[in-house]
Amino acid sequence: MIKIPAGVLEKLHSRYNPQAEAERYIEALNLNTETEYFILIEPGLGYMVPVLQNKFKNSQIIVLHAGSGFEKKEIHTKPSWYPGGELTVMSFLEGQIPDVEAAKIRIIEWRPAISVYGEAYLKVLSQAVEYIKRADAGRRTTAAFGKRWVKNFFRNLNLLKQPLLYRITDIPVIITGAGPGLEAALDEILITQEKALILAASSSLPALENAGIFPDLVVSTDGGLWALNHLYPCFRNINTVYSLAVSLSAALPSQCRNLPMLLLNDGSLWQSLVLKELSLPSVIIQQRGTVTASALDLALILSTGNIYLCGVDLSIHDIRTHARPYGFDQIFFGSASRLMPVYSQTFFRSSKIRGGGSYDIYAAWFRNQLSILPKRIFSFGGGNAVFENKKHIISSVHGYGKKEYFFKTDNAARSPDLCKNGAAALIRYLEDARYAESLNGELAPLLFPNEKKVSAGMLQKAIEEIAGRWGA
Repeated sequence: MIKIPAGVLEKLHSRYNPQAEAERYIEALNLNTETEYFILIEPGLGYMVPVLQNKFKNSQIIVLHAGSGFEKKEIHTKPSWYPGGELTVMSFLEGQIPDVEAAKIRIIEWRPAISVYGEAYLKVLSQAVEYIKRADAGRRTTAAFGKRWVKNFFRNLNLLKQPLLYRITDIPVIITGAGPGLEAALDEILITQEKALILAASSSLPALENAGIFPDLVVSTDGGLWALNHLYPCFRNINTVYSLAVSLSAALPSQCRNLPMLLLNDGSLWQSLVLKELSLPSVIIQQRGTVTASALDLALILSTGNIYLCGVDLSIHDIRTHARPYGFDQIFFGSASRLMPVYSQTFFRSSKIRGGGSYDIYAAWFRNQLSILPKRIFSFGGGNAVFENKKHIISSVHGYGKKEYFFKTDNAARSPDLCKNGAAALIRYLEDARYAESLNGELAPLLFPNEKKVSAGMLQKAIEEIAGRWGA
């Protein structure tokens, strides 16, 4: 942890009138009046804060420090992050900033701090930039898929017949993604599958089954209809009953009603209130852009043991984007022709994924997790763009006996129409002054992404229509 060395304050602020110095600096930036959140990078004692607050009375100010020592000296009371705490920069910002447009967030650097803190300053700055990129990607996804997520949520309530309970264990956890690197790890997973808890991204299931590996939980969080292709293998093997770890906002085939489900609650108020009203057990897993990130969050909750990633490549091998077999293979082969062979389709798909930049955003998130738990999260199988601490897992799970099962079905009595009752409960909460504002802030961007002002009546009508379609 970096401490303030002697003479640092003189390097950060004017010796004569630091407040006037901050005022001139802010004035020179010519800031947008529509900015809602200012993120200040190492502002020292924080002379910029009162200047910004007077100029932008409705904006929120968040402070990120590159070093420690200002805790009791800051001239403001705004939320501040310091290195060495329990939260990373990204986790801290996630807790401070709701779902807003990236254009309404402005990073302000206090440039004199670069010469004092060097790499530590640049690291904090880069993490703040990565947060904004990820938040903006998430906001755009919400605008495109928000209404579908809400529809899926209420539809899936009526699919739920066997909610799962879990207990925490210390067994090692293997997380499988569908990256090309998964193929190199399959033999080792097969040998150790009885001694580790296997959480499989649904897209990795065909490759696992083909190798004779049957995961303990199949994780699905994707709300797009294409995600159904990844879950169909769950029903093809009549000798295996898979357990699912699913977001209720995910796209799920109707056949899922016959499978046990561990519910993933994204932590939003509206989901939490509905699940509480229906007495449905759930695990709070923040919504991520990729299912493997959600699987890692879940693994950290389910077990205190080491976590091993395979097929979480976050990169493309030549033109190969996924392990084989893969859920979309049938689409490529079915549409192949002399003018557009499978090879060409694979090339264009890999180019599109590479150019989209999503892997870079996900890699930043995984890199952040590795920095928090470097001695607990590992990768194997090769091909990972982030994790350099590759290791084999056979020796790591030595001493564990045959795996126990850590899940059981919750058989509590419930109303048969969870969809209808859940919608009715949510509408009641929308009419409750204690929750109305927060619920409006969450549901309006999902159901009416292009509307600037959404009334409670509009939300209630939309929810009634959704529940009316999917209710029993």
